[in-house]
Amino acid sequence: MKLWHAPASRFKCKILSSDEVRERWRAGQEIALLDVREEMPFAEAHPFFAVSLPLSQIELRVMDLIPRLSAPIVVYDDGEGLAAEAARRIAALGYSDVAILEGGLSGYRAVGEVFRDVNVPSKAFGELVESIHHTPALSASEVKAKLEAGADMVILDARRFEEYHAMNIPGGISVPGGELVLRSRDLVASPETLVLVNCAGRTRSIIGAQSLINAGIPNPVAALRNGTIGWTLAGYSLVHGQTRSFGESSRAAQSWAQEASRRLAAKTGVTYIDIATLDRWIGNAKERTLYCLDVRSPEEYESGHPAGFQSAPGGQLVQALDEWVGVRGARLVLFSNDQVRATMTASWLVQMGWEAVVIEPGALALDQKGPPMPRRPEIAGNAIDFVTAETLACTSGVSATVVDLARSPQYLRGHIPGARFAIRSRFAIDLPELEGTGTIVLTSPDGCLAAHASADAALASRRPIKVLKGGTRAWIEAGQPLERSPHWVSPQIDVYKRPYEGTDNTAQAMEDYIAWELQLVAQLANDGVCRFRVIR
Repeated sequence: MKLWHAPASRFKCKILSSDEVRERWRAGQEIALLDVREEMPFAEAHPFFAVSLPLSQIELRVMDLIPRLSAPIVVYDDGEGLAAEAARRIAALGYSDVAILEGGLSGYRAVGEVFRDVNVPSKAFGELVESIHHTPALSASEVKAKLEAGADMVILDARRFEEYHAMNIPGGISVPGGELVLRSRDLVASPETLVLVNCAGRTRSIIGAQSLINAGIPNPVAALRNGTIGWTLAGYSLVHGQTRSFGESSRAAQSWAQEASRRLAAKTGVTYIDIATLDRWIGNAKERTLYCLDVRSPEEYESGHPAGFQSAPGGQLVQALDEWVGVRGARLVLFSNDQVRATMTASWLVQMGWEAVVIEPGALALDQKGPPMPRRPEIAGNAIDFVTAETLACTSGVSATVVDLARSPQYLRGHIPGARFAIRSRFAIDLPELEGTGTIVLTSPDGCLAAHASADAALASRRPIKVLKGGTRAWIEAGQPLERSPHWVSPQIDVYKRPYEGTDNTAQAMEDYIAWELQLVAQLANDGVCRFRVIR
């Protein structure tokens, strides 16, 4: 089914073969392979290093994912007609080296493995680490028995705090993976205390436990086999709403962690750079793609961070690198003011085939404050017919139909009463099915996506198109109500439901996910493009 019906255009795009993309991966050369379908079909099948960037989201995300305008970019779909329009839009934003993958996903299947799920390179790497290091692991039943016996044990939850807060193993403490080496010595009673690391599935448990082992912590260390999934499948209850976390690191713990991370840097090939080198690389960023990433916690980032650095907490960066970095073969500069977190993160990224270096602590001023601000193209406001929240409140449901472009989970958490959920890339199919003949008012969380999508809506519908100025946020700030009852125009294919997040996953979905993870090493070997090098 063709999802996108673009008007006739003179835009011409070069074609690149799957073999050439794979050869660049093997050679470590820069290239970004972008899957421009929605996340659900992406999660069903995609090449190993493909990055999900739906056509619907290009203006919101491409400038952060691919900071260099001359970086080589290849886009593909699976016959939906999205790739050519995606290439045109990316080129219109100033990118000069954009190509379409010959034959799309079907063409790639003929020469390479296709993988399901998301963040696949990180998850496959975690499985490879376990297979080589034989990372110690305990089953849910073994851990349950130790808890009931009052064993000398501390449970460190290596996920994001939000995931921990939603549900955790009884007694667990939130210590996101990038914090483990820095914080663990202050959380254990003695060198004999068993340190158990858990996540929702397998990857962060394995990488977290192995991080402590690699750093040389004197305690016995183990991963919780299959994480909260394994705990749930064993029939044990999880705890909800917990807020236990780490405190300030003691001087002794910091000193030990710094020495341990330096030793590990020497073993894994992590290098340190000074401010002069960073300035030179920034000056060369038009020739070599550069990502500057602050791996501390989001709270620390907001309180003060180096100019030009994006927030990318270390544990999540290893777990989901493709959510920050779109160009395979790029250069990564990591920062943390303690050195430990940046070094531990880099030690894994180097083994994953990246040129990841650490900027020396103290070289940068933390003079930028506030949350991460995405880079986005300017909106041509004079071509858009905006409506205010106050005006919409008087007309919504009477002479206007509100169409909400938020991602479906956010839409379900609350939307303008009567607003219909729609996906921008499906406008040609779904907007003509809207009931009514009056004005269509587009909204999105902050109004940015709605503004970018207004021209697409005008092509897909004969009805007048307006955009809610400031988006749903402006509606809320105006004191207007929200509702949670959904009104679906497009199917919920924009987000892949992870079987390891949330509390409503079926047993079959969780079992299937664990089975999938366990076969990744074999599929990785069969594909032959990863360039992973696990240090023994």
